[in-house]
Amino acid sequence: MKVKVISVLEDNYMYLVIEESTRHAVAVDAAVPKRLLEIIRKEDVVLKAILTTHHHWDHARGNEELAQLLPGLQVFGADERIGALTHRVSHGQELSVSSQSLLGPKCHQSRHSWTPKKPPQICDLLGSRQAWGGDTLFVGGCGQFFEGTAEQMHTNLTQTLGALPKDTKVFCGHECTVRNLKFALKVEPENEAVKEKLAWAKQRDDEDLPTVPSTLQEEFLYNPFLRVTEEAVQRFTGRTDPVEVLRALRSHRDNFKKPKERPNPQAMLAFDWGLFGPFLEKK
Repeated sequence: MKVKVISVLEDNYMYLVIEESTRHAVAVDAAVPKRLLEIIRKEDVVLKAILTTHHHWDHARGNEELAQLLPGLQVFGADERIGALTHRVSHGQELSVSSQSLLGPKCHQSRHSWTPKKPPQICDLLGSRQAWGGDTLFVGGCGQFFEGTAEQMHTNLTQTLGALPKDTKVFCGHECTVRNLKFALKVEPENEAVKEKLAWAKQRDDEDLPTVPSTLQEEFLYNPFLRVTEEAVQRFTGRTDPVEVLRALRSHRDNFKKPKERPNPQAMLAFDWGLFGPFLEKK
């Protein structure tokens, strides 16, 4: 199995999962149809289905257009608000797309995560385990509680995603790794795993490269939202109950300073050329 990581919008990811033996493909969170279709043509694959992790526009807005362009396209999701939905699935339901078998665990009220449940013959063919978590688990962080609670997120992280094999690769819905790890370093300033991952993520960001996927094993080393029983994390929050630690962490993360916005390159070039001069001159 081959996974194409596709950067779209401001910081979103959509994915094209390709079964190389059949050249069939599944798109995850098809938010930008034009970009997706370009890659489908380049890869010379047939799009068989869309898996939509949740209904938010930046993950699901391309469904209707793709369904019109590709008659018979299957659209899987767990929320009736997902556009062009053809197959509504529930927690733990197994479904098949082409020759792939997938398990859709409920992940955050209207948010969901997808992970291949591979029979032995497919496991041998496809190799490593994969999970698509939408906005539930990020590299070094977790999603906001827009439509759920701390209790639900704790269950999702510990009993759903966290219970998967530790070598499972996690593909999240947004690129926010550097910001997440800066917060993680504030929570655990002595955590060497956080320091190393942050340095690596900054390098990737400088090179305009994605930081996905990570693995669950890695996340348990540096992601504070998966480390709610650690003494240092509990000390930071002033809580000991894991759910309350998670709730406090999310509140702190929501109020964590935002990074400085980068100047628009075109505006900076215009400034260097003196094009703003007339507007800056005093009358």
